[in-house]
Amino acid sequence: MELIAQGRDADVYALDGARVLRRYRDGGPPTEPEARVMTYLAENGYPVPRVYDVTDTDMVLERLTGPTMLDEMARRPWRVTALGRLLGRLHDRLHEVPATEWLCERFTTGADDRVLHLDLHPGNVVLTERGPVVVDWSDAGADDPAADVAMTVVTIAGADVPGLAVRLARGLLLRGLRNGTRTDPTPRIQDAAHHKLNDPNLRPKEAAWLRQVVSRSGTG
Repeated sequence: MELIAQGRDADVYALDGARVLRRYRDGGPPTEPEARVMTYLAENGYPVPRVYDVTDTDMVLERLTGPTMLDEMARRPWRVTALGRLLGRLHDRLHEVPATEWLCERFTTGADDRVLHLDLHPGNVVLTERGPVVVDWSDAGADDPAADVAMTVVTIAGADVPGLAVRLARGLLLRGLRNGTRTDPTPRIQDAAHHKLNDPNLRPKEAAWLRQVVSRSGTG
């Protein structure tokens, strides 16, 4: 099988022109809940890959053709603000979908009425001919939409990436995100940073930034 993409904890292999195999390294989380939430979202009109088959460690998914939003930002940096707004609209569309009883509440706040992605950043949006498609639903759960947008904010703002140009683009992306969504993430930034600290794939600088956010008495 041809390896066509790698994330921090999973690899994607081409099976044919229409399907890919997504396999977690080192076992990874159970795949059935992730496949179930994608199927549920597809039934509710949200843009996700089609699920063909599931095993304990693998999923056979629709093969998506197009750049990720992250790739598009690198190729066409003048589109960064517009792509941020698109990311915000994808949040709003997702948060229109009601949670179900089998979705886990991620923040234990009692506000578990909406589906959340909890890792909705530019690397997890593929820009296809049929529009943007959101991938990697392993962290999906139920809670307050502000927590979901806050997770995106802390993921982007705290990412350990080099270069002044990249840092400037990050600021424009976050501005576009906040303008593109109806949800204010500010009240949940500290909660999101605390939650993000549980990510085993964090780099040292990312973890240090998140700890600073958690330690603050308020956010701006």
